[in-house]
Order: sequence, then C-alpha cells, then structure tokens
Amino acid sequence: MEQVLRQPVRNGRDMILTAYERHLRVERDLSPHSVRAYLTDLADLVAHLDALGLSRFDDVDLRTLRSWLAKQQTLGRARTTLARRATTARSFFSWAAATGRVPADPAALLAVPKTSRALPAVLKESHVRALLDAVAMISADSPVGIRDSAILEMLYATGVRVSELVGLDIDDVDPERRVVRVFGKGRKERAVPFGLPAQRAVDRWLGAGRAALATASSGPALFVGSRGGRIDQRAVRRVVHERLELVPDAPDLGPHGLRHTAATHLLEGGADLRTVQEVLGHASLATTQVYTHVSSERLRKVYEQAHPRA
Repeated sequence: MEQVLRQPVRNGRDMILTAYERHLRVERDLSPHSVRAYLTDLADLVAHLDALGLSRFDDVDLRTLRSWLAKQQTLGRARTTLARRATTARSFFSWAAATGRVPADPAALLAVPKTSRALPAVLKESHVRALLDAVAMISADSPVGIRDSAILEMLYATGVRVSELVGLDIDDVDPERRVVRVFGKGRKERAVPFGLPAQRAVDRWLGAGRAALATASSGPALFVGSRGGRIDQRAVRRVVHERLELVPDAPDLGPHGLRHTAATHLLEGGADLRTVQEVLGHASLATTQVYTHVSSERLRKVYEQAHPRA
C-alpha cells in the first residue's frame, strides 16, 4: 500500500487514501496491524481499478466492487478474505461519502459474503491443570520459569488477547480487587477479574522473578523478556507452545487457544454469554456466540457416549 501512496497524485485518489489512513490511525485509533490490513485490501482494490482503467473513486459503482470480489473468488481467495475485503470497501466508501470525497456511497448495497466459523480448539480442564501444575513445579528457581508460570496463569484466568497481555503495565494489576485493566481493540478499556492462583503467580513474578530480568529498558512493563525489554507477542506464543509440550495428549495451541479455552470453561461453569462478552472484550455478542457452539458440541459428544438410546 505504501507504493500506492507514493505514486504521483492522480485526480485526488491518493490524497483520499492518505486521508483515510490518517482517519484509521488518529480518529479510529486502530492498531498498526489493523491499519495495515485495511490499506492492503484497498491497494488490491486500486490495482483492480487500474486494470479497468478507472482512475477516480468517483467512477466506482456497485458493479465495479462486485467484479473486484468476483475476481478474488476466481483466484481462490478464502471466504474470510472476501468478507474482510467487502467490509473494507464498505467502511472506506462510507467514510468517503460522509466526508464529501465521493458524491455517493457505491458500497452501501455491497453484500458481505457469509463465512462458516470453525469451532476453535480448546484444552480440557485436566489439560489446563496439568499445564499450570507442571510449569509451576519446574519454575521454582528460574526467573524465566516464574515469568512463564505467571503468563500462563493470566492468559487462562483472564482470556486476554496476547497483544493485550504484552501491553500490560505493573500498575494495571489491582491485587486487592484482583482485576486487571486491559486496553483492547480500538484502545477500549475494560476491567477483567482473575483468580487467586493467577494472583499468587503474578506476586511471585514481581517479588522474585522480574528483578532478575529487568533492566533500564523495562519501564513499567508487567512482563519482560530475557533481555529486559517488554516481552513481545512472539515470545509469549513460544512460551505457550513449549510449555504445552509438557502435557501428554494436549493439542498444540497458542495464546489464542488459551483465550478460547477460558471462554469455553466460563460458559461450561455457568457464566452467561453477556458476562463472557465483557470479559473477552468483544464488541458484538455474535462474536462470543461461537463458544456456545463449542459447549454444545461437547454436550452432544457426552450425550452420545452416555445415553443408552443416543
């Protein structure tokens, strides 16, 4: 997309794209990853417009956008990709029309392809217990091990995203109320409760582990890497994968798998869907509903195994 933005301005199209990028970064406060995803989709749309000989967004109509998505389908793009690009087009042209950069919104009637949502893999409760017990047992004398234990406890206790976990500062944790302040997508703040085992693991990390790894570059970061800087997402993913290898028969999941697991266990334990939505920080309840399918699937399997006339 950067190449698109650096081309000579042609009929104001690139100026509109630059303004939209600023809108995403400043007004919507999206993460760099989300901004990059929007711009990548728009770069593909621009390439399609160039192939059609259309140099202005004013020339785009619903048929043009449908032809763009149809081309994606012929190239074998996944339905999730088609849905995301349709959403990008709708968002972009809605903004462009609202700000007077195009006379009308050609994407207002653009349908977003429906996607089938696969059931996320989750750990059994026995797997989680074995994982956390094993890590706690081997981490007694190692600052890195103490940190890994606290990371796994917090991921499972709170269901936070890995990006949210690495962004936590020490002051975000309230040990008295046992809640952690989390900044989610769009910098939306929420308070997430956690249990006593997670509190003990974090206290142990702050009291006996963090000082051994912290440096001047650590700042207020709750979790730091082996070189002292704020731990990054790649390191946390590696921790989860490596530690799960200690648990026989456990599926190989990353941090997002622990998020799925936490949500599923909350629902199976009796939590209502709205509460789980708040814990996970989902903007839409529909996003959270996938976990009801997970629980229903497990219920069906148990029923088939246990009922004499299943």
